[in-house]
Order: sequence, then structure tokens, then C-alpha cells
Amino acid sequence: MRHPTFYGAPAGGKHPVKIEDHRAKAHSIERSLAQCTAADFETVIEAAMLAGTHWFNIMLHRTNVMPCDHDAMHAEFLSPEIRRKVQAMAPRALHALDEIERLRTPYVRGDMPDGERAATHALACLARLKEWALTPECP
Repeated sequence: MRHPTFYGAPAGGKHPVKIEDHRAKAHSIERSLAQCTAADFETVIEAAMLAGTHWFNIMLHRTNVMPCDHDAMHAEFLSPEIRRKVQAMAPRALHALDEIERLRTPYVRGDMPDGERAATHALACLARLKEWALTPECP
């Protein structure tokens, strides 16, 4: 059941995903991603979404925008209240995650041309999310 304020899933059911767990999961996904090339654009975009969401959750939890017992699954599903807070606090991070999400439908589920360029863009967005999640200042 969605929390009426957060629209985030309870993190891990009975066991909330802690910041250090988000970090470990993001690093694990990135290690797998390192074996892909831009030609594997569907996998690259999907992995960037998964790892990027972990980095995004680190920022949300670290700044107390979202409690550690709730995680954002997708930026597009944040409640209007939380999305406004993130937009005010970290607009570039929100934009980066939105950009990766925007690439998923046409390139992962669809057949848009130029998938390698989309994969490169997703990786750039992921790198920014990671950088921002690891710095004390919000982007």
C-alpha cells in the first residue's frame, strides 16, 4: 500500500533499505554496467535507471526529504508534495533521473533509432546522480 504522503514503496518490505545498502546496490549494478557498451543500449538505460534510483534515494534520505523506510521507485511517481520539495532542493538531480526515465519507453520498450546516443546520455545522467549523492551539497 502506498503511503499517502510519500507515494514511495516501503523500503524492502519489513526491512528498510539503508543508505549504505542503496550505495552497495548502486555499485553492484554499476559493476555489471561496466561490462556493457553503448551498443547494449537497452541494458545500459535500464541499469542506469536502477542504479540512478538508488543514488537518488540516498539524496532523499540524507536530506530527510523522504524517510529511510520509504523509497522512491521512479521520480514520476513521487507525490506532488515530495516532487516539489525535490525540485526546490535538488532540481538537477530530479531532472537527471527524469531524463533516464524518459529514455526507457522509446529505447528499452520501443524501437527508436540512435540507441547508442541515448545510452551515452543515460550514463552521463547516472554519473551526475552518483556525484551528487556522494557530495554534501544538493545539486
